[in-house]
Amino acid sequence: MRAAALILLAAFAAAGTLAYAQQEDRMRGTVPVADETRPPPLRNPENKDVRRERAYSMQPPTIPHKIDGYQVDLNVNACLGCHSRGRAPVTQAVAVSVSHYMDRDGNFLAEISPRRYFCEQCHVPQDEVKPLVGNRFVDVDEILRGAPGAPAATRK
Repeated sequence: MRAAALILLAAFAAAGTLAYAQQEDRMRGTVPVADETRPPPLRNPENKDVRRERAYSMQPPTIPHKIDGYQVDLNVNACLGCHSRGRAPVTQAVAVSVSHYMDRDGNFLAEISPRRYFCEQCHVPQDEVKPLVGNRFVDVDEILRGAPGAPAATRK
């Protein structure tokens, strides 16, 4: 009796694993979820040097230029060559926010905070590509104005 129960349990586990392995994810294409995908080749990032609108409050700004080959490690941060508070007036780049010069307790530091040093943790370059999935996002300001596409309850 016990052996039969173990065999039945093993069969259910195997069937569940097989079913899981055959699932597909729209963003992964035809590659089963259990398999590793090959990332698509890198494309040409935007290089417009134009400040983009932010999609939501407190969104980190995106990077409007190529950063291929930029060195950002424990010894060098190439971004600060243009964006540090001392260099920004000379380079005409947007200066790093004062929030990047604060520690976690709100104390101001003389240098960039170590927790804000690796820029690409939050800031990313953009590619002009077709979105992988649909998006019906409506900015809160558009909702408040009653813009087309906003939920009907908020239209004036």
